[in-house]
Amino acid sequence: MAYRRTPAVQERLDAQREAIAAAAVTLLSERGYSGLSVSTVAERAGVATGSVYRHYVDKSDLMVRIFRELCEREVEAVTSAAATGSGADRVTAVVDTFSRRALRNPTLAYALLAEPVDAAVDAERLVLRRAFAAAFANAVRHGVETGEFPEQDVELTAAALVGAVGEVLTGRLPGAADGRLRDSAADGRLRDSAAGSTVPDLVVLVLRAAGHLPSGTTQE
Repeated sequence: MAYRRTPAVQERLDAQREAIAAAAVTLLSERGYSGLSVSTVAERAGVATGSVYRHYVDKSDLMVRIFRELCEREVEAVTSAAATGSGADRVTAVVDTFSRRALRNPTLAYALLAEPVDAAVDAERLVLRRAFAAAFANAVRHGVETGEFPEQDVELTAAALVGAVGEVLTGRLPGAADGRLRDSAADGRLRDSAAGSTVPDLVVLVLRAAGHLPSGTTQE
């Protein structure tokens, strides 16, 4: 007769899995992908290393699932923020929401956007970029339909905007690439300063790239 887990056993395994996932996210936010290992995740979760392998094949498998959940969370935040308003409002919401969330946790953002990772994990980034591009495309398309933006290849514009935003943000994640960033008051001020100077300029850049003109101006 096949063994059947009791509800109590399944509940304990589910709680263990959640603890492992939470520990992985915390470590990813603190140390990035390179500073995370199965053993450090197990230690942070308060479980044996073997318990991690009960739920995940290896570090890559764990990170694929963690990246997937984190990317879904970021996409949901962006699409929700850009669901209403004018075309310019929606494009602004995409840039502002994604950028401020990234700059608020630069080590995690660097891991999600640019840090060298395994091929399987990198594939999850492609999903994020496509979803991010879809959010831009929907916002720009709305602006074209309402006459705010000129006629254009919306998909091409969206892909270009994703590249531009990602490149700018990666270059503005202070200390994330070499692990220098720490969670301190000084670093908090640094993050606030980066967001305050970068995000407004990035919004202007993206709106111009999409062909938006401020009210009262005309295309020459």
